[in-house]
Amino acid sequence: MENKKIINSEEIKHYIQQEKIQYIKVGITDVDGVLRGKYMHSEKFMKALEEGFGFCDVIFGWDLHDELYIFRESKDCSPFTGWHTGFPDTKIRIIFNSMREIPFEERTPLFLSELESPALCPRGVLKKVLERLKEKGFLARAALEYEFFLFNETSRTIEEKEFKNLENYTPGMFGYSILRNSVKSDFFQDILSMCSSMDMSLEGLHTETGPGVIEAAISVDEALLAADKATIFKTFMKVLAQKNNLIATFMAKWSKDFPGQSGHIHCSLVDQNGNPSFNDSEERGQELLNYFLGGLQRYMREFCVLLAPTVNSYKRLSPGAWAPINMTWGTENRTVGFRFIKGNPYSQRIENRIAGADANPYLAIAATIGAGLLGIENKIELTPETKGNAYSKKVSKDYRVPTSLKEATMLFKRSAHARSLFGDNFVDHFSSTREWEYDQYTKYGTPFRKDPKEISKWELSRYFEII
Repeated sequence: MENKKIINSEEIKHYIQQEKIQYIKVGITDVDGVLRGKYMHSEKFMKALEEGFGFCDVIFGWDLHDELYIFRESKDCSPFTGWHTGFPDTKIRIIFNSMREIPFEERTPLFLSELESPALCPRGVLKKVLERLKEKGFLARAALEYEFFLFNETSRTIEEKEFKNLENYTPGMFGYSILRNSVKSDFFQDILSMCSSMDMSLEGLHTETGPGVIEAAISVDEALLAADKATIFKTFMKVLAQKNNLIATFMAKWSKDFPGQSGHIHCSLVDQNGNPSFNDSEERGQELLNYFLGGLQRYMREFCVLLAPTVNSYKRLSPGAWAPINMTWGTENRTVGFRFIKGNPYSQRIENRIAGADANPYLAIAATIGAGLLGIENKIELTPETKGNAYSKKVSKDYRVPTSLKEATMLFKRSAHARSLFGDNFVDHFSSTREWEYDQYTKYGTPFRKDPKEISKWELSRYFEII
């Protein structure tokens, strides 16, 4: 079976019948970016293509570990779903052009899906931002790159060891190692093959700084499709690892002894004809680029919780750890929050370096494009370019990255700009889920430990495998 670009229900039905496919895997992303789903018989699936299908809405009413949210303000479950609603099925629609072959499961294609009502759906939130962008005459392109650690462990052994003395996939700090990826070429080739077969081909793959850490750069695409690819990549990279008796983690900071794991977002705008809008050799292109960067600087502090959604996220955002601590920008500068990458007009882009590997791809891209869009709409002037070490630069509080999930959530909840972009229902719901996340953290007592850089067992148990 080969991946095909299928765009309508009749083509899908024909394909399923022709290939005699019996079961289809259907997935949907929750607020944490975790891909949930199930197997569906082909007969039911083909009906669902036209009518949609019901899926228990509890996936938007519980946390990473399936514990029901109890929101602070109501002292009850989410207004969206809970015991008071009886946890009904919510209507889900299948995304026709999302079909992938799953290389580990013969004759079992994967389809992504989304909530019919977009208010709380991460994919729907991104679509809302992109529609607003389109009204301004622009389309967005994006690509994500992920860092992840690999261990010669299983989901069982990491718990048995209490996350101590884990065996790294490879030893030592050896970034861009030809030695390592040649010795481990079978597994590296498996990654490349899987990504190609699942329509998320990689632009690059290499070892990063840290024992057993790898960086994968997914090829650029339309922003919505880029988010689809990133979501599938995170899930199936974990699948591939575990099938090889390894475990992969996308946790932002699993150890204080090593750099954290980023999920950098590369983005650019094109006009309706596909011509690059960030062409700095033209006056209008330079103006748009400046306003977009200005918007990232001005609004990203309010949207930061979408890029750093866990208590662990903020342990990655520390000086000298290859992660930014402020909203500075610079050309080819890896110490700033927003890096401008020069090149020909079609390759020029902005890299958002604040986003961690633990972020929901749909929401992280929505925050990035949304902030830049507000910059264009409001003609926000950017600050002078940062040259050299951005960690040593003094900036005002308005341009600092939040230092905790608590602070970032408060900024997001109070943000009129977030509400105008993402909608009141989403802002209220997502903010409440982050308050819940922080409350679980405080129950454990972690904020009161002497070493703020310490990675607690609670964080490791909560995020190491799932996020």
